[in-house]
Amino acid sequence: MVIIGCDGLMTSPPTRGDDFESAFDDLPHELNAMFAAGDENFERVFIVSDGLGPIFNNTGCASCHPGDGRGTPNEALIRFSVNGDLLPAHGGPQLQDKAIPGVLPESLPGEVALQSSTRLPPPVFGVGLIEHIPAEAILANADPDDSDGDGVSGRPNWVRAAPFVPSSEIGGGAGDQLGRFGRKANVSSLLQQVVEAYHQDIGITSDFLPSENPHPQAGGFAVGDIVADPELTAAEVLQTTVYVRLLAPPKRGSVTARVETGKEVFYGIGCAKCHVPTMHTGPSNIGPLDRVAVHLYSDLLIHDMGDGLADHRPDGQASGYEWKTPPLWGTRLVREFLNGKAFYLHDGRATTLDEAIRWHGGEAESAKLGYEALDEARREALLAFLRSL
Repeated sequence: MVIIGCDGLMTSPPTRGDDFESAFDDLPHELNAMFAAGDENFERVFIVSDGLGPIFNNTGCASCHPGDGRGTPNEALIRFSVNGDLLPAHGGPQLQDKAIPGVLPESLPGEVALQSSTRLPPPVFGVGLIEHIPAEAILANADPDDSDGDGVSGRPNWVRAAPFVPSSEIGGGAGDQLGRFGRKANVSSLLQQVVEAYHQDIGITSDFLPSENPHPQAGGFAVGDIVADPELTAAEVLQTTVYVRLLAPPKRGSVTARVETGKEVFYGIGCAKCHVPTMHTGPSNIGPLDRVAVHLYSDLLIHDMGDGLADHRPDGQASGYEWKTPPLWGTRLVREFLNGKAFYLHDGRATTLDEAIRWHGGEAESAKLGYEALDEARREALLAFLRSL
């Protein structure tokens, strides 16, 4: 298995601002050095002698996130449960479909009530900005009881941080924390997201999670897993966390008259109720993250998206019908970074923006119907606007 960086996917190297792999500008030397170290960690391909597995989904961070962008259906992960139970006795909550020699990969349990959910790896750029948006700014857009009667009732997913996440980390500490990361906003801390990705996706232990991911289906591990745990130090994990924290979102594309018309349509049919164009970060000791505008086009809340997109699998307080509003930044570069083929929605079922919009339902039903009622010129203008983000 090989890593595919952006240069291997695109026909020519991208200019700065047209990629998903650049750090924020004007970082101090020490952060640039840590970014570079974390970049090496992110690009690393693990092999058995490094501690890969014993069960895993892929061989490295960049293997799931080519060019630091979203993955394809080839890199999709499957999360599963039965009646809301995350099935620790069956290897849940994530299916590891690959294994090192001498170990059987996991298979989905055969229960009739099985709930499985296919999820594409999301982009990792801009997560530092998302991390630094104050909770109160996100909660300001919540309307769980639809008190304004507009049919949109986004709500937060309150979750518990992993015990290894200290209160000094945003989203860490005891008690309920606001979920920000993951397809259902089921993770509150960027550190936890990185640690668990190493552990669940690659089978790499660390000082934060020093025990191997259990494989009860196989009744234990074969002798092929000979690398002492933990396989990564806390310092290495923190370098990777800093790396993704400092990845800048791509720059906006050209704004033409047609794009401006599309923006009017975007607001007019109600897309901006969930895809909130701009929020702001709070104070940070990292200059590019300190009280800046974040043009992510998401409210970071969970919404009922209807029967068509339901996976019937809860995560935290998110139901099997609810999904976090995905940010739209970087949409203009999706095809370029996936060799001309785009994949949208949580499982990549849509290969065009038009398809993705038509799959919307539930709280987004009104916006979808508004889209379908547009004449061709205004519909194409809206799509041009989305392709400029």
